Amino acid sequence: MKSKKKVVVLLSAGLDSTINAFEALKHHHEIVLALTFNYGQRAATKEIESAGKIAAYLKIPHKVVELPWFKDFNKSSLLVEDQKVPTGSQVKIDDLQTSAETAKSVWVPNRNGIFLNIAAAYAEALGADAVIPGFNAEEAATFPDNSKEFLDQATKALWYSTSNHVTVGCYTAHLTKKDIVRLGQGLKVPWELIWPCYFSGDQWCGQCESCLRSKRAFQSAGIDVKSFFKE
Repeated sequence: MKSKKKVVVLLSAGLDSTINAFEALKHHHEIVLALTFNYGQRAATKEIESAGKIAAYLKIPHKVVELPWFKDFNKSSLLVEDQKVPTGSQVKIDDLQTSAETAKSVWVPNRNGIFLNIAAAYAEALGADAVIPGFNAEEAATFPDNSKEFLDQATKALWYSTSNHVTVGCYTAHLTKKDIVRLGQGLKVPWELIWPCYFSGDQWCGQCESCLRSKRAFQSAGIDVKSFFKE
C-alpha cells in the first residue's frame, strides 16, 4: 500500500486488528475511522471497550456498528449461548484436523465478507482508499476468510461496488501470530489494551483457541502476559 492513504480499519481489539491499526499509522496513512462490530458475539462487551481504548490511545475516530440480525444465523457457538465454545483439551492448535473441526463450531456465516462490505461503504462515503482488516496466515489454514486470496478477491468485488474502487489490504495476512507479536513489540503496542479472547470477562480466559494461540505467540517472544490470563 502506498503511503498517505486514507483508510478505514476494522478494529476488534484482537492481536491482528490492533497491529494493523498501529501499522497503518506507521505507514503514515490517515485512519478516518476505526470500526468495531457488535454482532452478538460473546466477547462483544470487552471487544467494544478495548477497541475504544485503543482508538483513544491512537487518537483515531471510533464507531461501533450494531448488527443484531446476526442472531438470525443461529449457527455459531460464538453467538448461541446453549452451544459450547471449544476450550482447553478440545483445542489442539498444532493439529490441523482438530482445528478444522473446532473452526466449524465458531464459524459465523459470511462474517468477514459482511464486515468488509460495510467497512467499504464507510470508506467510500468518507473518501477513503482502503479497508484494513486484521487477518493472519496461521488461522487462514482453517478460516479461508483470513487468507490473502480472500483479500484479493474482495478487492476485485469492491472495484464494482464502490465508485472510488476501495481496496482491501492487511499488513499481517502473511504472518503467524508469533510474527505478529514480534511486530507489535517493535511498534511498542501496549498489550494490556488488547482483547483476543472469545469471551467477556475480567481477564482473558486462556482456554479458547484465540487465547491459546495468543499465549503461545507471546511466550515465543519472551513476553510475560500471565497477568492478562485467568488463573
